[in-house]
Amino acid sequence: MQSLVIRFVLVTLLLLPIFAQPATAAPEGTMTWGVHVTLAARWLDPSDTEAFITPFMVLYALHDALVKPMPGGDNTPSLAESWTMSKDGLTYEFVLRKGVKFHNGDPVTAEDVKFSFERYHGSAAKPLKDRVREVQIVDPGRVRFQLKEAWPDFMTFYGTSATGSAWIVPKKYVEKAPIGAGPYKFVSFNPGIDLVMEAFEGYWRKVPNVKRLVFRSMPDETTRAAALKAGDVDIVYLLSGPVAAEVKRSAGLRLAAAMPPGVVFLDLPEQWDPKSPWADKRVRLAASHALDRSALNQAETLGLSRPTGGLVPRVLEFAKTFEPPAYDLARAKKLLAEAGYPSGFDAGDLTPFPPFFSLAEAIGNYLQEAGIRTRMRTMERAAFLTAWREHKIKGVIMGLGAPAGNAATRIEAYVTKGGIYATGMVPEIEDLYARQARELDRKKRESMLHQIQQIMYDRVLHVPIYELAFLWGVGPRVDEACVDHIKGFSYSAPYEDLKLKPGR
Repeated sequence: MQSLVIRFVLVTLLLLPIFAQPATAAPEGTMTWGVHVTLAARWLDPSDTEAFITPFMVLYALHDALVKPMPGGDNTPSLAESWTMSKDGLTYEFVLRKGVKFHNGDPVTAEDVKFSFERYHGSAAKPLKDRVREVQIVDPGRVRFQLKEAWPDFMTFYGTSATGSAWIVPKKYVEKAPIGAGPYKFVSFNPGIDLVMEAFEGYWRKVPNVKRLVFRSMPDETTRAAALKAGDVDIVYLLSGPVAAEVKRSAGLRLAAAMPPGVVFLDLPEQWDPKSPWADKRVRLAASHALDRSALNQAETLGLSRPTGGLVPRVLEFAKTFEPPAYDLARAKKLLAEAGYPSGFDAGDLTPFPPFFSLAEAIGNYLQEAGIRTRMRTMERAAFLTAWREHKIKGVIMGLGAPAGNAATRIEAYVTKGGIYATGMVPEIEDLYARQARELDRKKRESMLHQIQQIMYDRVLHVPIYELAFLWGVGPRVDEACVDHIKGFSYSAPYEDLKLKPGR
């Protein structure tokens, strides 16, 4: 009997390695991006997030939010396992997911949620913080937001990429080494060169498939494409025109298109100066008719973008659809003559959102044909965004913005008197905007937001061009690049779902 027991134990021990495999395989390999912008140190920290989507390229790796846009929808529970709103719309309560930890091993608590909200000072902080009366810690796993009055857009501003306020950092935050609760840990950052991150195997959602992520700054498009062809990088962002077409033709490479809720448009800040030609609506309308949006779309994004006449993209909630004004050079010249500029006028600088310089150059050529003469002025991205926010750019601005949200968040940023990219204001819009922000009836609210967009269109406050298709190049090592897995997100995400091909 004893020998049978010994024999059974020996057989069991021999078979144990076969059955005792880990539930999840350890991540393998390195995936490298050639990114289209100069990586900024402030993107490592959610507290300074701008009202643009670019910082979230980094945040989705290093950090996590109570709720955030995910494949399941805009307000997907993440660090919070659930959230509720009181019947009067004044209280939002979040229950934290049990056992979730930061990269340094500290648990994520309600204190960290309160700390992160109070610490947030990004460019979109004011409309959110002005409406929150208090953040209460109910217990370590539960936090409550008390609003000053019912505000139907609280979760839109808090729980999407409209702001970075729901992204949580530890209260014992260490500035010199970013600590988050995301799927990847910080390894190193060389400003303007590269950012290296390593899989956090304790991530609550799943162990990432890829061991290491490397983001390399490659602002020059041809450099990015060459690196992709050479196999130096696996994914590149923002391809356009002939370079995109060449990648599409190249064996082993593929062209992909993310569809962020971004509209390329002309911002005309001098329209609020009565002495400027832009103060005349006919001049602004002339600029709109001077643009062949279909040709621009074909040349820049291989026809994958969507020409539009509205500043708010169709995919956002409460958007009203406007077809773009027709390309009509004769009408553009006639409108300029009626406004008193039969020979056109000097419109000063045309300053594009970096690095969309070739698109801006083409736009400048169309305006020139109508008689609106501009000079191209390029700026580094961080300097451009600061100057735009501080209203220091004159002439014509080619703008772009693609954070999540809805029509109200987009209108707030670009049209209302408190908007970070708004230069002037229309009293009728201010009244409607204030009323819709308090309106809990969805249909009534939609009607008011549609009225605002109609006023914007009728007054030609901006010159929308197209809803951007954001083109990527993907190399042969990549099995899953996560293109558009999160509806409307410009970049790869969720990062933990990325995959390299076997043996790569």
